[in-house]
Amino acid sequence: MASGDVTQIRNVGIVGQGGAGKTSIAEALLFCTGATNRLGSVDDETSNFDVEPEEQRRKLSLTTALHHGAWKRCDITILDTPGYANFLADGLNCLRACTGLVFVAEAAGGSLKVEAERIWARADELGLPRLAFVTKMDRERADFDAAVADLKSTLGANAVLVQLPIGSADTFRGVVDLVKMRAFVAGDDGKMQEEDVPADMRDAAEGAREAMVESAAETDDELLEKYLDEGSLSDDDLVKALHAGVKEGALVPVLCGSGTANIGAPPLLDAIVDLIPSPAERPAARGQHPSSGEDIERAVAASEPLSAYVFKTIADPFAGKLTVFQVLSGEVSGDTAVLNANKDSKERLGHLLRLEGKKQQQVDKLTTGEIGAVAKLKDVDAGDTLCDEKDAILYPGPMRVSSAISFAIEPKAKGDEDKATQGLIKLADEDPTLKIERDAQSKQIIVSGVGQLHIEVTAERLHRKFGVEVELKDPKVPYKETIKKSAKAQGRLKKQSGGRGQFGDTWIEIQPLPRGSGFEFVNKIVGGVIPRQYIPAVEKGIHEAMANGVIAGYEMIDVKATLYDGSHHNVDSSEMAFKIAGSMGFKNAVTEARPVLLEPVMTMEVAVPDECMGDVIGDLNSRRGKVLGVDPKSGAQVIRAQVPMSEVLRYSPDLRSITSGRGSFSMELSGYEEVPPHLAEKIIAASDASKGEEG
Repeated sequence: MASGDVTQIRNVGIVGQGGAGKTSIAEALLFCTGATNRLGSVDDETSNFDVEPEEQRRKLSLTTALHHGAWKRCDITILDTPGYANFLADGLNCLRACTGLVFVAEAAGGSLKVEAERIWARADELGLPRLAFVTKMDRERADFDAAVADLKSTLGANAVLVQLPIGSADTFRGVVDLVKMRAFVAGDDGKMQEEDVPADMRDAAEGAREAMVESAAETDDELLEKYLDEGSLSDDDLVKALHAGVKEGALVPVLCGSGTANIGAPPLLDAIVDLIPSPAERPAARGQHPSSGEDIERAVAASEPLSAYVFKTIADPFAGKLTVFQVLSGEVSGDTAVLNANKDSKERLGHLLRLEGKKQQQVDKLTTGEIGAVAKLKDVDAGDTLCDEKDAILYPGPMRVSSAISFAIEPKAKGDEDKATQGLIKLADEDPTLKIERDAQSKQIIVSGVGQLHIEVTAERLHRKFGVEVELKDPKVPYKETIKKSAKAQGRLKKQSGGRGQFGDTWIEIQPLPRGSGFEFVNKIVGGVIPRQYIPAVEKGIHEAMANGVIAGYEMIDVKATLYDGSHHNVDSSEMAFKIAGSMGFKNAVTEARPVLLEPVMTMEVAVPDECMGDVIGDLNSRRGKVLGVDPKSGAQVIRAQVPMSEVLRYSPDLRSITSGRGSFSMELSGYEEVPPHLAEKIIAASDASKGEEG
């Protein structure tokens, strides 16, 4: 931005649930600013935002993409965010860089889903000003009033109409601007033409304008008094009042149009410039001193010391890792030394970049409020703070999302295991919702994510970016083992084979602990029957025995082990001997303590249309689920349930089939419960068979 004027910056997140039409709106905004010379399209794979092959093939956004344009002397950075549950976390974390949001709702898409509520709640948490845009007004069964009602009832938005649609479905041709009381209709040249308000809409427009003026006037006592005295407000006063209402979060102005038909984009750009506040109007950035923990407020101003928040990283096999950040205070130029406050390490920024979809544009300087990127930093992750070493500050990190599903990834080519692991680690740097680990028992690479689609896309990216083709194996359910009663047993090791022998003797009592307690070791040895130096070895032996369980080889949890007696030999006893004896004593006791298998249980929220509720509840019951309650949400029902993980590992396609693609769900780990005996027998048998094959 040439001027360096913070008041002329807008960072606008285009948000909404999956399939709402966000990317098409973002493309229309970009085209109208002149940043592109043709209207990009998701359907014909010419989008400037959905540039990844996986996005183009699926026709949906998988990650937040950035582009920018200029409108009325304002520099507008557009953040097109994903809205489907599997990829929502990226968008929610990128909202930290926004000064305001355009919430996109469908006129013909049915009710708002759980994802929309999560986005709205995150915006509330961050105190982000919002506009709403009802799109797809040119689609069959488009219903503007129903969409607005849904915004109010589902999200609790104080929705204020600032536009009315002219027509609907195949008759939709433009909008009435209630501030200017002028119509803007689609012209033959693809641009919007200004006209008089259609005669048949004048009464409706005047009534809607009066309601808008009343709502806007209530945001300012002085304006309210003026309105009550004069019965009206000037256009300038009205815009001022709407701006104040948006800034304070008291109002959500509602506009409408069609992204694919490019109807309504110029008035939306006007609203972004006039109604959404600049970074200079946002509250001071709050953080802490990295070492003292002292609270710090940093004014949003170029005159302040430099501080920047890294909200995203992008893995590129050729350019290296791109670090994407927003400058929260001060200014930064290329070749600048900065402090990573999270890691207490110094970094030197290279060329500063502005992201333009899949391309980058080099810039000399970034000022407060602006978003930029830099390549090949040594050790910077999403959520880190970059700042002036002499005036350090540490900002709060990103929100965390729990993994809901795991798959074993097996490279198709032998010898590609290390290559696959390194590629996955780089992808996990870009996507913090991915968790990568190697299973100690199976030696498999385990990838955990938000959902099945999330993992499938990760496998595709691994192949495309790093040349490793993999197979997804059935997810490994992380069963656990525990005990149901107390027991005592001896563990005794005595070996003599010439020379020094091995001797260790332990008596161990085990007891069940409440679920979630973990492991507790108690030493009750008195009189030195086991020398003090061997006690840690006994505990280590018990730990090792617990790692592989007794009945099916799964980790044991929620057990208290008490070492209360034993004996030793002055010559033959050793740490190794007591470690083995401790393991033996623990295993012997477990066999007498009614060992059982535990399975992970997920808490689920399933949002479905009213007419599908019975079928979905029946399906959850058939999966051994327990329905906890049902909450009505504007034409849909949100079913809360607890279901064993093994029953919902591949739930997504089944729900899609039952609801014809209109259902959505989220889940997180609730805890562990005992596996029913008839199922436990099958799991134990499968484990024994697996061990037999390995042997």
